[in-house]
Amino acid sequence: MRRLWRQTLSFPPTVRLLMANQFAINLGFNMLMPYLASHLAGDLGLAAWAVGLVLGLRHFSQQGMYLLGGTIADRVGYKAPILAGCLLRTVGFGMLGWVESLPALILASLATGFASALFNPAGRAYLAAEAGERRVDAFAVFNVYYQAGMLLGPVVGLGLLAVDFRLVCAVAAAVFAGLSVLQWRALPARRGPETGTAPGGVAAQWREVAANRPFVLFAVAMAGSSVLAFQTYMALPLVAAETLGTDGPLVTGGLFVVSSAVAVVGQLRLTAWVKHRWSVRQALVRGLSLIGLAFVPLALFPQGTVAARSGCLGVAAVLLATGSAVVYPFEMDMVVAMARGRLVATHYGLYSTVSGLGITGGNFAVGALWDAARHEEFLVWGMLASLGLASAAAVAALARVGHPAVRPPETAPV
Repeated sequence: MRRLWRQTLSFPPTVRLLMANQFAINLGFNMLMPYLASHLAGDLGLAAWAVGLVLGLRHFSQQGMYLLGGTIADRVGYKAPILAGCLLRTVGFGMLGWVESLPALILASLATGFASALFNPAGRAYLAAEAGERRVDAFAVFNVYYQAGMLLGPVVGLGLLAVDFRLVCAVAAAVFAGLSVLQWRALPARRGPETGTAPGGVAAQWREVAANRPFVLFAVAMAGSSVLAFQTYMALPLVAAETLGTDGPLVTGGLFVVSSAVAVVGQLRLTAWVKHRWSVRQALVRGLSLIGLAFVPLALFPQGTVAARSGCLGVAAVLLATGSAVVYPFEMDMVVAMARGRLVATHYGLYSTVSGLGITGGNFAVGALWDAARHEEFLVWGMLASLGLASAAAVAALARVGHPAVRPPETAPV
C-alpha cells in the first residue's frame, strides 16, 4: 500500500484524479452489474431472451461504440466526453432501479454502455498525455485502481442488495453523480495536439487511423489476450458450476477476488521487475504466452477430483491475472507510441472496438465448442491455450519484420 501511495503521489494532480476516477467508475459499475441479471429475471420476471437482450445491448453499446467515443474525444477534447459519460451513467443506473418495462430497461442499458464508450478512450488518452515519458508506470498504477474497484464493487453491492436492489442502483448512481461534479470542478480541460485533428471530418479521421497498418496489425494480434482474459467471466465459471454444483457461484466469486487481488498486490512490483529485465517485445510475448498457458492445467486434469479441479481453477485464475498484469501497461503504452501523437483517443477507441469484436466472436466459439465437446473438455482448453500462444507468436512475428508495434517505444508527442 505504501508503494502504491508513493507511486500515486509521484504523478501530477490531474493524473492522480484520473486514477481516482477509474477506481470510482469500477466501484460503481461492479456494485450493480453482477446482480442485474438476477434482478431482471427474478424481481421483474423477464424471460431469459429478454434478459439476454438487455445485457447484450449494453455490451454492444459499449464495445461497439468505443471508436465513436474516441473520435469525439479527439475532436472536442478529453474532459467533455469524460463528464458526459459520468452523467449518462448516473441517469442509466438510476433508471435501472425504477423502470420495469422492457423498452425502458433497454434504454437504460444502452445509456450505461455508451457512457463507458465515452469516458474510457478519453480517459486513457488524457492519462497518456499527462504522464508523458512515464506512461508505462502510469498505466501500471492506473490498473491497480482499476482492479481495486472491481474487487470492492461486488462486495459493496452485495451488502446493499441485502436491503434492496433499488438501493444498489441509487448508490451506484450517486457515485457517478459525485464523479460528474468532481470532473466539472476539478478536471482541467485538455485537448489532443492540433496536428492530430483530421481536416476532412470524422471519415478522414477514421481513414487515418485505419491506414496505420502497424497499429491495426498490433490490435488484431492482441485481441486474443482480451478473449482469454474474459474467460474469467465465462469458461472458468462453467467449470465451477459443472464441478461444484451449488457451490459453483461461491467459487466463481473467489476467482474474481483472486484475479483482482493479484493485480492490486503485484502490479507495481511486477511492472518494475519487467521494465528492468525485459524489452517491450519480451514483455508482450512472454505475458501473452503466460495467459495462454493458464489453461494448460485444466487440459491436463479434465476429469480430476473436485479438489484437483478447484486447484486447477485457482492456478488458471492466478496465471491469467499475472499474464494480464505483465501485458497491460506495455500494451496501453504501445497504442500511444504507434499513434505518434495523432488522434490518440481514436486509436484507443479502435483498439477497444477490435478487442470487443474479438471477445464477442471468441465467446461464441468457446460456447459452441463447449457444447460440442461436452465429454472432451480438453479441446476447449487446448484451443484457448493455442490462442494465447498464437497471439504471442503474432506479436513476435511483427517484431521480426520490424514493425514499430513491438520496438522499445520512442518518446511520442502526445
